[in-house]
Amino acid sequence: MDSRVPLYLEGQFVDSTSTRTLPNLNPVNQQKLADVPCASESEMARAVASAKAAFETWKEVPVPERARLMMRFLQLLKDNQDDIAETLSHETGKVFADAKGDVWRGIEVVEHACGIPSLMMGETVENVARDIDTSSYMQPLGVCAGITPFNFPAMIPLWMFPLAIACGNTFVLKPSEQDPLTPMKIARLFDEAGFPKGVLQVVHGDREQVDYLLNHPDIRAISFVGSAPVGQHIYKTGTANLKRVQCMTGAKNHMVVMPDADKRQVINNLVGASVGAAGQRCMAISVAVFVGSSIEWLDELKEELGKVTPGAWDDASAGYGPLISVRARERVIDLIGQGKKEGANCVLDGSDFRHSDFPDGNWVGPTMFSGVKPDMTIYKEEIFGPVLLAMQVDTIEEAVELINNNPFGNGTSLFTNSGGAARYFQHHIQVGQVGINVPIPVPLPFFSFTGWRNSFYGDQHAYGKQAVRFYTETKTVVSRWFHHGEEAQGPNMTIQMR
Repeated sequence: MDSRVPLYLEGQFVDSTSTRTLPNLNPVNQQKLADVPCASESEMARAVASAKAAFETWKEVPVPERARLMMRFLQLLKDNQDDIAETLSHETGKVFADAKGDVWRGIEVVEHACGIPSLMMGETVENVARDIDTSSYMQPLGVCAGITPFNFPAMIPLWMFPLAIACGNTFVLKPSEQDPLTPMKIARLFDEAGFPKGVLQVVHGDREQVDYLLNHPDIRAISFVGSAPVGQHIYKTGTANLKRVQCMTGAKNHMVVMPDADKRQVINNLVGASVGAAGQRCMAISVAVFVGSSIEWLDELKEELGKVTPGAWDDASAGYGPLISVRARERVIDLIGQGKKEGANCVLDGSDFRHSDFPDGNWVGPTMFSGVKPDMTIYKEEIFGPVLLAMQVDTIEEAVELINNNPFGNGTSLFTNSGGAARYFQHHIQVGQVGINVPIPVPLPFFSFTGWRNSFYGDQHAYGKQAVRFYTETKTVVSRWFHHGEEAQGPNMTIQMR
């Protein structure tokens, strides 16, 4: 591991001159993996200036050549998937299989970016008026930036910069300061793929560096994934500075269980979707809504959750790893305590879990509450830990009303064997991503990641066709060529084409 994380500026991996650093800690044992420098203002300026200069030549590179470079990058990612995943495991605490999944879901977005020639095709109509044709072209914006969270240090950077760069933009990436080694490995592979110097820049830091990007006049678009309060700040500041902004923020995802569903499928999927990755997924299921008699499955669900044991990244028997930080663990423990105080029934309590081999790890065991009410703190806040809340309603209509009254709208799912129930649910639910017998309905990259309401700020979502629109501007050309010898007409005093 690196003792000090470098910056990636102007196509070179360089040591920051900044003396302000943050520790990159292994959440299993608190071992320091590296020091993370907070880039100085001059280094931030250098990153943006380099990206701006590189844009002038990169935007002229033919689209098929951009795609070929992206294909080289794609192959390098596939060849190094295990190596990236191991680094990811060390700095996030994810078990190895989950870390590989993190990398692979990012790889899938790069596969999508390789199809950029067809994704950037415009539109043409001949003879919109006599001898007048109209065409539209998709052209890159300029310098774009991405601010990514700790929970997916491979996947989410790969949501952003490959598509932006394939569209002809240049990009400044500010990854999470809690796990920067993974994105730096990815940046090294990007460099190895042969992209021109300056097309991608990687800087490190905290809010100070984020605010620099938000306020810099040469940044045209900002992509962000993270907590709701930070997302609100980024959206307000970025749009106030006339930037395009897309912010994927908080969530409170519900899974509705109908009595006619397959009980074993329900329990297996609820266990994995609620405590997988220690619940640190924006699409994790944190609320199980049991309709009618399906509440009778609660004891079996508790039993299966109780069998899941946290552990280190290379422990094949571990269901998930530690939380990312001491502070994150303390927050989850506090919320569990708050749930107990407010009258929820804690039927499975993982607050006191400790790993015998790694007593200093940020551990929280699987936890489940029943009897949860909508006015309780544990329901209103995103816990972001291995905590599942169980609620009961009488009808699917009540379940839909409950979910639609929640301020977040990232993801939801329904488990049922009824086509009518599924049709009703997917039509009436006010949530952007809906799973039918699929607990975590994250779409593949040729669709877009479409959270709604307070889970998203902006108008064009991540990856898929919407991301291509987000990272490009449309130029419309109306043309007319006069025939040789054509007699000129008098002035046209109307707005009508003729």
